[in-house]
Amino acid sequence: MPRARALLALFALLATGLAGCNKDETPPSDLPAGATLIAESGAAMANVKTAHVRIEVEGDISTLPMRRAEGDLINTGEAKGTVQLKQGEALIEYEFVVAGQSIYLKGGTGGWQTLPAAMARTIYDPSAILDSQRGIPKLIATAAEPKTEAKEQVDGKDTYRVAVKLDSALVGSLVPGVGEGVTGKLWLDSQTKHLVKAVLSVPGTSGNAPGTITVNVSAIDAPVTVSAPV
Repeated sequence: MPRARALLALFALLATGLAGCNKDETPPSDLPAGATLIAESGAAMANVKTAHVRIEVEGDISTLPMRRAEGDLINTGEAKGTVQLKQGEALIEYEFVVAGQSIYLKGGTGGWQTLPAAMARTIYDPSAILDSQRGIPKLIATAAEPKTEAKEQVDGKDTYRVAVKLDSALVGSLVPGVGEGVTGKLWLDSQTKHLVKAVLSVPGTSGNAPGTITVNVSAIDAPVTVSAPV
């Protein structure tokens, strides 16, 4: 019994030590200022040429039906990926390609349909997401009341978590139709200051409960080729 108790005590000590290694203990007062991180991140994201972006929407926070979108984007506006729209009680997924002045959509059945970009962008506009004046770079650069909360690992990267208030019109570049009063948390790469993740809290529409928009950004500046489907 004494030996068993000694082993248990040793395991408990090891577990405590390992837990401490996985947790960043930086005091909040020693973290970089939120305003500095936001300024650096906005500038860094403005220089991003390509990225893989995933957006997920939970709750009735928009007058429009987008629920999820994921794709490879180029800052000049070209993009390809998938978008999931709510139609009645069903969720329908479409492939999309943005090339030139057209957006090409393909559902589960049938071939590609060509739509004028101006029409399709009222539902989802992937060309805006990396745009320095309409998308993520501007959204970050104009964030208000930034406060650095912690240093955390996200997807294997060291990041700073920054709480912010956001311009609802710019949030609309991610999910069109979002209302006022958007707050959020941004996870910024501690080295590059690129956005790794964002979780935005959005008031619900028509008296519905608040919802969230989760954005994940990866594969920054990886090669991307986009062409109109044949």
